[in-house]
Amino acid sequence: MKLTDVIRRPLITEKTSILREDGRTIVFHVAPHANKTEIRRAIEQLLGAKVDSIRTSIAHGKIKRQGRYAGRRSDWKKAYVKLAEGAKIPEFLEGA
Repeated sequence: MKLTDVIRRPLITEKTSILREDGRTIVFHVAPHANKTEIRRAIEQLLGAKVDSIRTSIAHGKIKRQGRYAGRRSDWKKAYVKLAEGAKIPEFLEGA
């Protein structure tokens, strides 16, 4: 899997903004089949930051209805990446 396929986008929510205030934790939407080793390698090479730890979780898709028809959104995976002591969040992610 290519490095750019592993990390889809950073997650910018109220909860992740609070986590980011400590200056070390960033949350990303990642590929569902990516493991922690692939995520670590992608972060360190693409962002140039040393990774301390990674926690992953799978968010299950919701059932959505339109009238009598029901559909299901797909499951997705997010990764909580904690940077090593002294590592900075890349500048393009600071303002988000």
